[in-house]
Amino acid sequence: MLGAQNVTMRFGARILFEDVTTTFAPGRRYGLTGPNGSGKSTFIKLFTGEQEPSSGTIQRPRKMGVLAQDQFAFDAFRVIDTVIMGNKGLWAALQERDAIYEKAEMTDEDGMRLGELEGIVADEDGYTAEADAAILLDGLGVPEAFHERTMGELQGGQKVRVLLAQALFGNPEALLLDEPTNHLDLDSIHWLENFLQRYKGSLVVISHDRHFLNSICTHIADIDYQTIIQYSGGYDDMVVQKMQIRSRLEAENTQREKKIAQLNEFIQRFAAGTRSSQVASRRKEVERLTPNDLARSNIQRPYIMFSQAKPGGRHAVEFEDVSRGYDLEDGSRLEVIRGFSANVARGEKIAVVGRNGAGKSTLIKALLANAPGVTEADRGIDAGTVKWGHEVNVGYFAQDFRESIPGGHALVDWLRQFDPDAMVEQIRGVLGQMLFRGEEGMKRTEVLSGGEGCRLMFCKLMLQKPNFLVLDEPTNHLDLEAVIALNTALQRYEGTVILVTHDEDLIDEVATRIWNITDDGIEDFQGSFSEFQAHKGLS
Repeated sequence: MLGAQNVTMRFGARILFEDVTTTFAPGRRYGLTGPNGSGKSTFIKLFTGEQEPSSGTIQRPRKMGVLAQDQFAFDAFRVIDTVIMGNKGLWAALQERDAIYEKAEMTDEDGMRLGELEGIVADEDGYTAEADAAILLDGLGVPEAFHERTMGELQGGQKVRVLLAQALFGNPEALLLDEPTNHLDLDSIHWLENFLQRYKGSLVVISHDRHFLNSICTHIADIDYQTIIQYSGGYDDMVVQKMQIRSRLEAENTQREKKIAQLNEFIQRFAAGTRSSQVASRRKEVERLTPNDLARSNIQRPYIMFSQAKPGGRHAVEFEDVSRGYDLEDGSRLEVIRGFSANVARGEKIAVVGRNGAGKSTLIKALLANAPGVTEADRGIDAGTVKWGHEVNVGYFAQDFRESIPGGHALVDWLRQFDPDAMVEQIRGVLGQMLFRGEEGMKRTEVLSGGEGCRLMFCKLMLQKPNFLVLDEPTNHLDLEAVIALNTALQRYEGTVILVTHDEDLIDEVATRIWNITDDGIEDFQGSFSEFQAHKGLS
């Protein structure tokens, strides 16, 4: 059983949750939701034992799969072995068994111990462990050629997939997954959705991907009001139920306040008269009807609105025979983008999709070779031409946006360059829209967290007022409320958009055109993502 009983978690005077009792039943898949800073990752760490609660008790099953966060902890191990380590009992038995077999001479005790270890290996399906691990890796997009390599040879996105396979290995009774879709492409996310839908144990997952939560979750455990409340259904179902409960409580309080006002009027009129018994009964009724104190929600919703200083020409940009590649260590050249040509009209919203490593970010950096308004490095093409339209002004959100934000500046001062005519109050207003309140506007750029840096980039784009947005993985550090705000802002934006993201709802609700990068080149599909999936036979 996975659960918490009377658990409180405090950091100094700050309370994340108090006196929480909740269980996560086998066969159910729970999304753990709440805004950044609400305590989602802390709650997961209570179950893994990385942290202890301020008070209360935690129940854990014997075998639990956890998505490891340290990408470098397994660098010395083979990829296939890293996955098998997900079953700690099996891995320990295999290691001890191999050590005994390596002895020049075995004692009787060694022989008896080998029998015990072989029993453990058999019980834990150890004789098919490498084959089972390979199936998981293949499903998550880690090809067989990588299975014998060390983890240190893999890139960050590949390491995340291996660690995800590690968490899934060995049929754990409970799975704890913290942002499992980060760095996964859409094909891998779909595979993971199908896998988790068949999982029979208790699943608790943190994700900022609304489509993913709606696809896999049977329940939502929402951290708010300093407690955890469970709702049936996916994320969208939870939002509706939560609003209905809040609205009902507010309506009940309004009715109580009206009734109390009527009773108090009677009490004031007849308090000194002959109707003392009626006055006393009404005073008791007032005490009974005192409205419930509605706890304040910790949800903070940013407000994103992209506007254009000028709309720009009818033709936004034209690409002709654009190519870009990289030099490899052996002296050869890897051509990632080959001879790509396209015309983009004003107002189009293009989503770039494809497997990780296919070249989505490479395409973006090639197309931004001479983009007006873009100063970030590592842009350019090997061949071809890029022609920008009349008065086009590009706003760019890089995947590694930290390179776009130099250290040594207060947030207000750094933002001023993107709208020199803006008053300090206007800049602070934009910062407030992105949840930088009060003196947080004087925070230094070098100390920002990933989520804060992401929100600051949106402040920049709102002040810059470009008519062409290029966004490369803008949701990686956002919570669900911010992702939903970005989705709404892009739908309302009247300018042109090129967007790289693995958030399926964002693609489906924003894109009017799809660029699908494949091994055979770039497929240019005119239509929405739903139409693209139907065209590919995926819907």
